[in-house]
Amino acid sequence: MSRAAPPDGSPGAARRQPLYARRETCRSCGGTRLETVLSLGPQPLANALLTSPAEFAGERSFPLDLLVCADCALAQVADVIDPEVLFGHYLYVTGTSETIAEHNRRYARAVYDRLSLGPRDLVVEIASNDGSLLSCFQALGTRTLGVEPARNIAEAARARGIDTVSRFFDGDLATELRAAYGPARAVIANNVLAHVDDPRDFLAGAGALLDEHGLVIVEVPYAGEMLSRLEYDTIYHEHLCYFAVGPLSTLAASAGLRLVRVDHVPVHGGSIRVSFARGSGDDPAIAPLLVSERTNGVTSGEAWVRFGRDARRHAERLRELLERLQASGASLAAYGAPAKGNTLLNYCGIGTELLPFTVDRSPLKVGRFTPGMHLPVLPVEALAEHRPDHVVILPWNFADEVMAQQQSHVARGGRWILPIPEPRIV
Repeated sequence: MSRAAPPDGSPGAARRQPLYARRETCRSCGGTRLETVLSLGPQPLANALLTSPAEFAGERSFPLDLLVCADCALAQVADVIDPEVLFGHYLYVTGTSETIAEHNRRYARAVYDRLSLGPRDLVVEIASNDGSLLSCFQALGTRTLGVEPARNIAEAARARGIDTVSRFFDGDLATELRAAYGPARAVIANNVLAHVDDPRDFLAGAGALLDEHGLVIVEVPYAGEMLSRLEYDTIYHEHLCYFAVGPLSTLAASAGLRLVRVDHVPVHGGSIRVSFARGSGDDPAIAPLLVSERTNGVTSGEAWVRFGRDARRHAERLRELLERLQASGASLAAYGAPAKGNTLLNYCGIGTELLPFTVDRSPLKVGRFTPGMHLPVLPVEALAEHRPDHVVILPWNFADEVMAQQQSHVARGGRWILPIPEPRIV
């Protein structure tokens, strides 16, 4: 098959927009009846770790409000930051988590078997990060292509042999990719649809990449889990939408796609893996899920208002717990520097007066300072050196993995604190 020239991967190829803008319409249905259910106040960018104290004074914060559309029930953030600022140079790497590595292996095998993929078939992943998932497909013998706008992360993917285009994905790029590489049997987008200010164009572009029998497969944190587990720390400027099946159905129809399957998966505090095919009319198996969401209040404005009220109470309880432990003479620290942890620390007002440091396995984060609260990020070995009595696990969605890796902390008499859904010592 002849190939057109690959799309330009230069930084200038990315779309430009103002640094900050406030959205007034729903991203799914275009409605204007958006109700604010939780204001997290001015927040720094959750993944913008600082390199030295000299940067503290110039650090910027932006409004961060969660709104719910009264027409289609999509929960969303109104405050939009230029994606080039958020993702042009990124510090989150999927390959550092053993939990995600195992998830990726099972994910790739499930898609491979379901679509009966072969060596001529193409799998495209949008927001492919360091190529961890695509490497699993590559090991199974399929062709792969990554699309990753973070130039530093895309370079890491290329170093491991994953062909990667450094561009932000949209409908225009989809046309270029199809011309250059041919149609795809699967277009995968994990934890990226929520990052997009125009998800309709994103899904339409993904559909345009498919061959006749292909699938667009998307994983997103599930709004139902977010509600039931009070996962308000997952709200930050990168996450523009919080999806349930109902709003996804509405969005897909507007993009010329239909829902054919929904699977619940445990990663990231509870997610859904949604498969879309080209055409109209959701699979009949989707209907009971829509009824369940209405029955359980997932698409209820009242449930989201309650969520906002409970988040404010939770913040008070978490800070009170840490203050009580400190007053009793206990030493404290944190584990991890994830985006969700930075939302939590800033909303709760928890800084170095309570948590003198945090530790992280990622070499991209060690030696930096968390945004807003400015906790120094130390290597994991600092836990053994400083021997804190209690450690808050900020990436609570990986708590089992963290506790298994750091059994020596408990052996020394240390305890863990899990902040979500209810602050508790384990």
